[in-house]
Order: sequence, then structure tokens, then C-alpha cells
Amino acid sequence: MNMSIKEKILSQLLGAKGEPISGQKLADELNISRTMIWKHLKNIEEDGYVIEAIKKKGYILQSIPDIVSPDRITPHLETKHIGRNIVYHPVCDSTQIIAAEKAREDALHGTVVITEEQTAGRGRLERSWDSSASKGIWMSVIIRPEISPQNAAQFTLVSAVAITRAIEDITNCSPHIKWPNDLLINGKKVTGILTELQADMDRVQSIIIGIGVNVNQDIDAFDQSIQSIATSLKMETGKEVDRAELVAKILYYLEKYTDMYVENGFEPIKLLWESYNCTLGKRIRANLLRETLEGVAIGITNDGVLQLQLDSGEVRGIYSADIHLMNQ
Repeated sequence: MNMSIKEKILSQLLGAKGEPISGQKLADELNISRTMIWKHLKNIEEDGYVIEAIKKKGYILQSIPDIVSPDRITPHLETKHIGRNIVYHPVCDSTQIIAAEKAREDALHGTVVITEEQTAGRGRLERSWDSSASKGIWMSVIIRPEISPQNAAQFTLVSAVAITRAIEDITNCSPHIKWPNDLLINGKKVTGILTELQADMDRVQSIIIGIGVNVNQDIDAFDQSIQSIATSLKMETGKEVDRAELVAKILYYLEKYTDMYVENGFEPIKLLWESYNCTLGKRIRANLLRETLEGVAIGITNDGVLQLQLDSGEVRGIYSADIHLMNQ
């Protein structure tokens, strides 16, 4: 999807990094009048940006609103498909619910539903997810890979690798992946992933990847019951993170590794996942639907199934479970 005139102007202002850009230069490059440039600048200011006009020099972007609107994300995008269609809600019940509806309505591959605040955010097993207003990334991505339904669960691991790489790039902080869907920093949860499938018997219609990242919360933003197990990127680095920039980087790696998966299968993703994991080789407790197992996580299969060696020596394949790392 091509950028709008407004997005192109904003991209130029962001790229100038505090240096003035003349209105005439913008008008010439975009082939529109100076009056239209002025009108678009006013629209940009209405979105919360502060722009200073300096006589005979041009326009300088003085401050940027901390929002994850398409105007903020698009200038950072490096993708061909994922994120080129963004559905933005300042507040919504759940991006996952909205994305599921959009997917059934034939939303394009790579469509992103994103919000500042969820009132009914969901994690695995229908648990609630605390989605602090304007502090995290709460989004769902619709992808339509040409794969069979039985392989769809692997995209939880694809997504985990993508988000880990993005966080590394933006913050120089390296999360560890806890199978199947959590990212931890210093043993505390910073990201959760929820993957849901829409499929026929023999082919995937869509995979909806729900992503929640704790970005700029302070400790008191979390309920007291989870303060000992939750963290944010700001808490770990001491710095606020540009959420829109991080969103764009997540989408970049999600597209990169989705394409890699479709072209080369799961093996390259598996190797990356193993390099970031904090589960393999550890003693864990796996809470399944009807039983609880303890043992050592010895690997994942090419289907993304966790291999758990029990104390008896028996190896069990774990397809879905709540995992607790022992001695933590």
C-alpha cells in the first residue's frame, strides 16, 4: 500500500531528525502546492505532533505523540505486506476479536489491528491480559501462509523469534523464549503471544497472531499479584522505548521469518528458536488439561512439540501446556 501525502510529509519530517525542511522542497517533491503542504501540516498537528515553522528555513518536528497510529508506524515500516494495512483503535475490547472478524471478511494478508488500550485483552486459555493504556504494544496480525492446518502452531514459535529479534534491535536487550509463547527478561514476563487459526480441513484460511508487549510500564502499572513475575522494557533498560518504532521492527521480522518458513520449512526457525530459548535442558512442570507432568525439557520436534523426559525415562510430547520452570 502506498503512503498517503500526509504520511510522506510526516516521514520527511521524521527523517530530518530536527533539521528544518522547507515547504517549497516538500511541495516540489510531492508535486502539490505550498497551500496543500500547509493544510497537511495542520492535519498532522491535530494528531498531536508539534511542528515549528522557522522563517526562511522551513518546518521542524519538535515533538512526537506517543501513539501507535498508522501515521506513526508507517514511516518506520520496512515490509512489503505485513503492516501495510493497519486498523487502529484508540481503545477496543480485544484486537484478537476484531482481527478474527476482519479475517472472516477477507482482510488482506498482513493486516494489523492495533490499539492503545484493550478492555478485554486475552491470553492463552481465555485468561485476561492486562493492557495498560498507551504503555505497551497490543496488536493482532492476520497472515495467510500456504501451509497445512497441522503446522499452524509453529507460528507461535516463528512469532517469538521475530519479537525477540525486534526487541534486541531496538533496546539491545535480549529476551529468552519460554516455550511455547512467553518472552522473559531476567526471568520475568515481558511478552505474550496468542496464535489462533481459521482453517478448512486441508488448508489454512488465516492465522491470527496476538502480541502483547510490556513496553513503558513502571512497576506500579502492574497488579500487585503479578509484580514479582512481570516486567517491561523500560524497567529493564531504564529508558522509554518508541512503541511505533518497535511495532515496525516486529512486523519486519515477522514478515522475514514467515517468508523464511514458507520457503525453507521450520528447521531454520527451530535453530533460531533454540538459540534464544530458556526451556530446553531445564527441569519443568507442565500443567496439562487433565494431568501435571514433571521432567526435563530435552528438545522440540520439527512440529514445534516440546519433548519432556519424565523421571521414569519416558519421553512425552507436549503440544500445549502451562510451563513452570522449576527452581525459579
